[in-house]
Amino acid sequence: MTGIDSSDHNIQNLISAHRSGSINNNQIVRSKSDRSVQNVGNNGNLCFANVLKSKIEGLRFSAHAQTRIKSRKIEITPLILDKLEKAVSNVAVKGGKDSLVLMENLAFIVNIPNRTVITAMDGENLRENIFTNIDSAVIAD
Repeated sequence: MTGIDSSDHNIQNLISAHRSGSINNNQIVRSKSDRSVQNVGNNGNLCFANVLKSKIEGLRFSAHAQTRIKSRKIEITPLILDKLEKAVSNVAVKGGKDSLVLMENLAFIVNIPNRTVITAMDGENLRENIFTNIDSAVIAD
């Protein structure tokens, strides 16, 4: 696959809008699959906008990971982002370089020094895979 499709532009536009402050805390953010709607409000609960804002500069998703997330219809929720960020931070403290992060029914390969998710797998694609070129694994809970 070459180039960036419109959904990748939508992700980039959302991130840019967040950085510029043009997305406020009263908007509704729909997932790509439209299976869920997350209210972005000031109710004190974990909300997508706050998690996204705190994670934009911390954890990145490579183009390959974005393609896999889209093709495998993986929904990245605020809870998943939070668990992934904590796992990456914990592995970084231990000196990991390339790590397998397992959670719920998902797996991510993350380059720890660059804080970049390289690929993502769901349960169906996880079952028969062999993971190579990793130096650590963590179960994010």
